[in-house]
Amino acid sequence: MQFPLCVVFIGVSPLYAAGSHDPDWPCVQRRVDTPSTAVMWPYQGENQGATEEPAPITAELAQLLALRRISLDEAEKAIDEAANGTPPLGRDDYNAIFADVFERLNQRRSLLMSGITRYARNQARMADEIDAMRNEIASLNAAETPDFDRIDQIEADLDWRERVFRDRALSLTYACETPVLLEKRLYAIAQMLAARIGD
Repeated sequence: MQFPLCVVFIGVSPLYAAGSHDPDWPCVQRRVDTPSTAVMWPYQGENQGATEEPAPITAELAQLLALRRISLDEAEKAIDEAANGTPPLGRDDYNAIFADVFERLNQRRSLLMSGITRYARNQARMADEIDAMRNEIASLNAAETPDFDRIDQIEADLDWRERVFRDRALSLTYACETPVLLEKRLYAIAQMLAARIGD
């Protein structure tokens, strides 16, 4: 018997619009390695191919906005303060801020997704081990002279492994939420920044 790797449905982010099925990906959402910036950010910078260092004010704001401990209300307040500063932010500044926040959050998201995949593979191996132990118990019980000491030993080990497996499955379910939360934050920040361009 194998326990489901991910047992709680997690709402699908609007950024999960495409992607192929990955057999190693245990989450409800389809795996998309890099969200589409076009979904979130319709604006293009005048110097799209430039590799200039971002201005200090935009780099500092992007670093702040990418911090998960900063609430969205605090993020919006920081954007307002920067927008009303001297000199005021222009479209290229907002483009730079969004690009920087996207890069920071997407790197963090990629690391999380790699960790989730490794975790799920370990769960699959543990599920196989649990199945093998159950099969061994069934074989021992079917023997003409069952080895009850061996059966007791395997059953005790099996009970421990099943409890660990269930706990890990629950942790995996919670871990699956984290990339979605990062994407939702990125989408919300993009909307805040885009609203200032439209002002």
